[in-house]
Parts: sequence; C-alpha cells; structure tokens
Amino acid sequence: MSRTPVDLRHALATLDPLPGELVRVPAELPARYGVSAHYARWAGAPAAPPTGAGPAVLFDRVRPDHGPTRAVLMGLYGTRRRAAGLLGCTPAELPHRLLDAVAAPRPPVPAHDPSRWPRETLPVDLTALPVPVLTDEDAGPYLTLGAVLATDPDTGVRNLSVHRMCVQGPDSLTIWMVPGRDLELAYQAALRRGSPLPVAVHLGLCPAVLLSSCCPTSLVPPDLDELAVAGALAGQPVELLPCRTVDAEFIAHAEYVIEGELLADRAPESRHGTVATPEFLGYQGRAHPALPLIRVTAITARESPILQAVSGPGHEQSVLLGFGMEAAVLDVLRRRGTPALAAHCHTAGGGQLMVVLQWPAKRGPEDDVAVRLAAEAVLEQFRMAKLVLCVDDDVDIESDQDLWWAMVTRFQADQDLRVLPDREGFPLDPSQHTGYSPSLSADGRTAKAVFDCTVPYAQRARFIRPRFTEPSIPAPRRPAAPRPR
Repeated sequence: MSRTPVDLRHALATLDPLPGELVRVPAELPARYGVSAHYARWAGAPAAPPTGAGPAVLFDRVRPDHGPTRAVLMGLYGTRRRAAGLLGCTPAELPHRLLDAVAAPRPPVPAHDPSRWPRETLPVDLTALPVPVLTDEDAGPYLTLGAVLATDPDTGVRNLSVHRMCVQGPDSLTIWMVPGRDLELAYQAALRRGSPLPVAVHLGLCPAVLLSSCCPTSLVPPDLDELAVAGALAGQPVELLPCRTVDAEFIAHAEYVIEGELLADRAPESRHGTVATPEFLGYQGRAHPALPLIRVTAITARESPILQAVSGPGHEQSVLLGFGMEAAVLDVLRRRGTPALAAHCHTAGGGQLMVVLQWPAKRGPEDDVAVRLAAEAVLEQFRMAKLVLCVDDDVDIESDQDLWWAMVTRFQADQDLRVLPDREGFPLDPSQHTGYSPSLSADGRTAKAVFDCTVPYAQRARFIRPRFTEPSIPAPRRPAAPRPR
C-alpha cells in the first residue's frame, strides 16, 4: 500500500490483493439492522463484545426501506496499520506526515477534466439510500461519515468536517455541530446575513481527505483549509467541481454528494424517544431536542456508488479521530521544548480520551520532572484528554500487552500517579457526571490522571529488558576454485 489512493475505489483496489484486509459480502442485507449486526464482530472495542478489529467490509447489496440495493462500506479504517498503510506509512509516521502537511498545504483546484468524474443525478429521496440503522432504539437512519464542505461567508475559508446527520425525510437532515467549531461559525455568519448556508455533504472519499477532515482545530486552525492539508498529505491537489443547485463546491471524486442548504429552522433529532444512535465511546447517544435542518436540493452519485459508514463505537471512528489528535499533541510538546518520540491516542478512549506518550532515554534526573509536567500540559491543553500514560522508548506503544507490562512493572500508584481534579472534560463519557462523582463541580467535568510508567533516571540500570542473543552463524564457505592442470 505504498501509493496514495486518489479516491475510495483506488483505496479498495489496494486492499484487494492483501490477504484478510477486505471482505466482500455478496448476500443481500437490509440497511435497517442487517449491516450493523453483520459487521459487529469486526467493529472492535468500544463496541460491545464479542468483537475485535477486523477487515474492511464491502456489502455489495444493501436494501433500504424502499429503492434499489446499493453497496455499503464499513471498517476501511478499522485498524491503525491499515489506515496508515493507505497513505503509504506506518502508524508512528502518520502524525508526522500530518504535521508536514499542515506546514506546507496544497490548495484544492478546479477539476481539470470533469469528464473524468462522471455523475448521475438521483431522485431527491434520502430514504431510498442504503443508510444503515444500527439499533432498534435509533432515532432513524444516520449518515455517520458524512463530510460537510462549506465556505464561511465572512472569511471565505472552506471547512470540511465530519458530522452525524439524521435522515428526517426524503429531503431533510438534522445535523449536530460542535459549538464554536468552524462549521457552526460559518453557519452563524450566514444567519447574520439572513441567508441559509450552502453545503455539500460527501459520502465516500479518499483517505487523505477524510483523515484531514477529522483533525482538531488546534492542529488545523480556522484560517487553514482542510482540503489544502489533504492535498499535501496525498501529494496532489484535491479537485473540486461546482454544485448544480446551490452556490457551493464539491469534491470531484466523492461517491455520493448531497447538495443542500443549512437552514435557520430546527427540528428534534428524534421523533420517537430520547435516543440518538450509538456514540463512539461505546454508549447509546442522547437525542437533541432541536437541531438545525439541512434542506436537500440534489443528490448525485458516481456509477454504482459506495456509501461509506461507521458503526459508531468501534476501532474505525477512534482511528479516524486519533491520528489528528496525535499530531496536535506532538506539536504542543514540540513547542514546549519537550518533544516526545511518539504519541498514540488509544482506540479504547475513542481516539481522544486516552493518550500514550513515548519518551526518549532520560539524560538526567531533571527529565523525571519534565516528563510529568509535559503529560500534565497535554491534559490541560486538550479538553477531551482524560488519561495520559507515559512509557519509555523500549515499550511498543502499539501493543496493549506491552503497555500493560509497563503499567505492572514500572508504576507505583503512590509515586507515579498524578491526579488533576475537576477539569473541563467531555460529557459523552458517562462517568463525567456529578451523580458519579460528587467532587465534580458540574456535569461534563472530570478528574484527569497521569500514569508515569517511565523508569526513574536513578533506577535505569535495574530496568533493562533482556534481548535474546543471536547465535553466531559462520559464513558459508566458498567452494575452492579448481586448480589448473
């Protein structure tokens, strides 16, 4: 997987010859419950057991409530190794690739040959698309990997970000936007002008674009176009085409594009209860009482399109969120003058709440203090980070067994645990609640912790991991040259 894919189909083609990386399911399955139930065994934690990280799964024939069967893809980013491999690197290298892309962005360009990306116009009917429904409690079908492209009318800067959107009817979606983030700011700017915000919702994008869209604001600030970061990550600019029904652009290689307007109107996320759809931390989501509406004006698709989705809880969403967070953490530590060797935002924490930091060999006792202060700085800087685990350079941070080994043999709770009480946190973690901990001043606040599993400098000689000795194998003898007669 050395060449960066130019679109989703190219990404799948790179997986096809690799054993165990892509599974095709030819049997017809219903979009309502069928896809998710079949995929559950491969979702990985935080999905409920029995489950484990598995292959990308392409369901060839998924049946919506009405309309033709179409393909659905889940799990493309279901392992860190596969996600990084699609961009031609290792998991340890990908955060550094993202940092390089942010430092040298390549802006998108108009598609030089629109005929390269032929599209058909579909009926404006979201209910005819094979949008999975995960549980019988869900508010409805959700676009779980819809990447929304919009331009801020005040700044002229594009923003691409992934949002959860609930299908409310043939031509309407409700959308959840994180308050204060780029899309919501562009939406508020449009409302101040008395007009809706034109948007293009994409389903099925190449890895460089999707990973760039998941980067935090601390890494990709509001004045930087995520598509320019994606262009640098892919090694070629992202190509854009004009929408047909709204004043917006769309990414030429997308499998589906839903054109529409983000309105001032609001609607309840769920019309039949308080439940939304499973969240990435592994618990059922709560439906919002009123969310902005997107009025759909057109739906276009490539021939035989593939609708890409995630399962909510599982490795895939955690991997997508984690790499950008890792790059942001490494950037903060570098700016502090305490650079770590690597960062790993563990999938068990949804790619956000649990951060593993690997440190170089300590040069003196002052590094004992520097490691802990740097870990605390990460917890203070990143609202969602709840736990930081520090390890030495002889620990494999991609191995859960090695991390637990470091915890067991290089950690004493009375010496190596640092607790930061009552900090701003993340309400989707149900333990961050005053009913769980009376010491919290409000819901959505949390106690944070540093687990320092690095060896103290003065004790380093007692913690050397033995390496098995390589046998000395004599070099094979070269046959003697025949003597001339």
